[in-house]
Amino acid sequence: MPGLHSYLVVAALVFAIGLFGVLTRRNAVGILLGIELMLNAVNINLVAFARLHGDPIGLLFALFTIAITVAEVAVGLAIVIVIFRVRRTIDADRLDLLRG
Repeated sequence: MPGLHSYLVVAALVFAIGLFGVLTRRNAVGILLGIELMLNAVNINLVAFARLHGDPIGLLFALFTIAITVAEVAVGLAIVIVIFRVRRTIDADRLDLLRG
Protein backbone atom coordinates (compact mmCIF):
# COMPACT_ATOMS: atom_id res chain seq x y z
CA MET A 1 0.00 0.00 0.00
CA PRO A 2 1.62 3.27 -1.07
CA GLY A 3 2.12 5.90 1.57
CA LEU A 4 1.21 9.57 1.65
CA HIS A 5 4.54 10.53 0.11
CA SER A 6 3.79 8.57 -3.07
CA TYR A 7 0.43 10.27 -3.53
CA LEU A 8 1.94 13.70 -2.97
CA VAL A 9 4.68 13.02 -5.52
CA VAL A 10 2.11 11.89 -8.11
CA ALA A 11 -0.03 14.96 -7.39
CA ALA A 12 2.98 17.25 -7.71
CA LEU A 13 3.91 15.68 -11.05
CA VAL A 14 0.35 16.00 -12.38
CA PHE A 15 0.22 19.61 -11.20
CA ALA A 16 3.57 20.38 -12.83
CA ILE A 17 2.43 18.83 -16.13
CA GLY A 18 -0.77 20.90 -15.98
CA LEU A 19 1.15 24.09 -15.19
CA PHE A 20 3.53 23.40 -18.06
CA GLY A 21 0.54 22.93 -20.36
CA VAL A 22 -1.05 26.20 -19.26
CA LEU A 23 2.16 28.18 -19.66
CA THR A 24 3.28 26.74 -23.00
CA ARG A 25 0.08 26.10 -24.97
CA ARG A 26 -1.32 28.63 -27.37
CA ASN A 27 -4.48 26.66 -28.04
CA ALA A 28 -7.37 27.58 -25.71
CA VAL A 29 -8.46 23.94 -25.42
CA GLY A 30 -4.92 22.92 -24.41
CA ILE A 31 -4.93 25.62 -21.74
CA LEU A 32 -8.26 24.30 -20.39
CA LEU A 33 -6.80 20.77 -20.30
CA GLY A 34 -3.81 22.05 -18.31
CA ILE A 35 -6.15 23.69 -15.80
CA GLU A 36 -8.05 20.43 -15.48
CA LEU A 37 -4.84 18.55 -14.73
CA MET A 38 -3.99 21.06 -12.02
CA LEU A 39 -7.44 20.64 -10.46
CA ASN A 40 -7.07 16.86 -10.56
CA ALA A 41 -3.78 17.16 -8.70
CA VAL A 42 -5.61 19.06 -5.98
CA ASN A 43 -8.21 16.29 -5.82
CA ILE A 44 -5.46 13.68 -5.44
CA ASN A 45 -4.11 15.65 -2.48
CA LEU A 46 -7.57 15.94 -0.92
CA VAL A 47 -8.18 12.20 -1.16
CA ALA A 48 -4.67 11.36 0.09
CA PHE A 49 -5.01 13.54 3.19
CA ALA A 50 -8.55 12.30 3.82
CA ARG A 51 -7.25 8.74 3.74
CA LEU A 52 -4.35 9.63 6.02
CA HIS A 53 -6.64 11.12 8.66
CA GLY A 54 -9.48 8.63 8.15
CA ASP A 55 -11.94 11.48 7.64
CA PRO A 56 -14.51 11.25 4.80
CA ILE A 57 -14.88 15.05 4.66
CA GLY A 58 -11.89 15.25 2.30
CA LEU A 59 -13.51 12.72 -0.03
CA LEU A 60 -16.77 14.66 -0.04
CA PHE A 61 -14.91 17.87 -0.74
CA ALA A 62 -13.08 16.17 -3.62
CA LEU A 63 -16.42 15.03 -5.09
CA PHE A 64 -17.77 18.57 -4.74
CA THR A 65 -14.64 19.89 -6.47
CA ILE A 66 -15.14 17.41 -9.32
CA ALA A 67 -18.74 18.62 -9.76
CA ILE A 68 -17.56 22.25 -9.89
CA THR A 69 -14.86 21.23 -12.38
CA VAL A 70 -17.44 19.69 -14.69
CA ALA A 71 -19.39 22.96 -14.69
CA GLU A 72 -16.19 24.90 -15.35
CA VAL A 73 -15.36 22.68 -18.32
CA ALA A 74 -18.83 23.16 -19.80
CA VAL A 75 -18.63 26.95 -19.49
CA GLY A 76 -15.04 27.07 -20.74
CA LEU A 77 -15.76 24.97 -23.80
CA ALA A 78 -18.89 27.00 -24.56
CA ILE A 79 -16.80 30.18 -24.47
CA VAL A 80 -14.17 28.61 -26.74
CA ILE A 81 -16.86 27.55 -29.23
CA VAL A 82 -18.36 31.06 -29.31
CA ILE A 83 -14.93 32.61 -29.77
CA PHE A 84 -14.17 30.16 -32.59
CA ARG A 85 -17.42 31.08 -34.34
CA VAL A 86 -16.61 34.80 -34.11
CA ARG A 87 -12.85 34.79 -34.76
CA ARG A 88 -12.29 31.47 -36.58
CA THR A 89 -9.37 30.71 -34.28
CA ILE A 90 -8.80 29.39 -30.77
CA ASP A 91 -5.20 30.57 -30.59
CA ALA A 92 -4.95 32.29 -27.21
CA ASP A 93 -2.44 34.85 -28.49
CA ARG A 94 -4.91 36.12 -31.08
CA LEU A 95 -7.88 36.46 -28.73
CA ASP A 96 -8.21 40.14 -27.95
CA LEU A 97 -11.97 40.49 -27.74
CA LEU A 98 -11.85 42.72 -24.67
CA ARG A 99 -9.58 45.30 -26.24
CA GLY A 100 -11.21 48.47 -27.58
